Amino acid sequence: MKTTPANLTMRRYQDEDDYWRIRSFLRRVFLLNDRREYSWPVGRLDYWRWHGVENCQACDPIESVTFIWETEDGEIAAVLNPESRGIAFLQVDPHLRTPELEEEMLDVAEMHLVHPEKQRMWVFAHANDDLRQEILTRRGFAKVTRPQVAEYQHRRRLDGPISQVQIPPGYTVRSLGGIDELPARSWASWRAFHPDEPDEAYEGWEWYLNIQRLPLYRRDLDIVAVAPDCAIASFCTIWYDDVTRTAMYEPVGTMPEHQRLGLARAILTEGLHRVKRMGAAMASVGGSSIAANALYDSAISPDCDISEPWVKQF
Repeated sequence: MKTTPANLTMRRYQDEDDYWRIRSFLRRVFLLNDRREYSWPVGRLDYWRWHGVENCQACDPIESVTFIWETEDGEIAAVLNPESRGIAFLQVDPHLRTPELEEEMLDVAEMHLVHPEKQRMWVFAHANDDLRQEILTRRGFAKVTRPQVAEYQHRRRLDGPISQVQIPPGYTVRSLGGIDELPARSWASWRAFHPDEPDEAYEGWEWYLNIQRLPLYRRDLDIVAVAPDCAIASFCTIWYDDVTRTAMYEPVGTMPEHQRLGLARAILTEGLHRVKRMGAAMASVGGSSIAANALYDSAISPDCDISEPWVKQF
């Protein structure tokens, strides 16, 4: 353990109890930040753990790459974790944030979270976060300026009316079915996110069982658009956190042969109706590509925060 200048104690993640304490911390901070993603929503943490780490092996096990700062009373003040190798995220209570704490978190990140092969690290900072940007600049980081790497965090308050969206004839929008439909859902994901890869590279559908283990998973919020031939053509999964009353979309995709038919907008809109009936106050979705952000501007909202990556080579 190490004591920081702000009388905080830093330690490594230890056990399952820490995971649930981090979830509570993120919920508290998310509300302090007016439901803006200056820290992760709890659904993103869960998705990182069960999909990013366990399914995709995007980084080492969470106990070896997650660090916690605590107050003298044992309350979590900050958490440092990667999303994948070489990409670090700083989750900080805004009431306890100081330049000294940010510096120390970056010290720990540079010691433990640099990409082992590429010898570089990305850290995300919001476009309006002058404090972190100044610190990153001073430490030798540079903003990544190539297209489609910043995350546009679209958000929509749900206190107003939501439009209805028509779908093409022959298509239906509904909840994902039972286990027998998981192979079709997995295949749709493969085709949506790996359109240029050969079919023989497809690794099967069993990974989706892990998605359904996430604490916030609800099959009625796992929404699909089904084509006339009964194939799953488009899909989105929503993670509704009833503590923060926030619904987060992750992922959203459409098979190439079914694109430009309005299916993604239809399922996104259906999701808005469903979570509003559950009591959600806010819906959010993150996009990087031009096409994704155009869709989310239209279907969710053009209101967004921009989280930008900064890189340092070691």
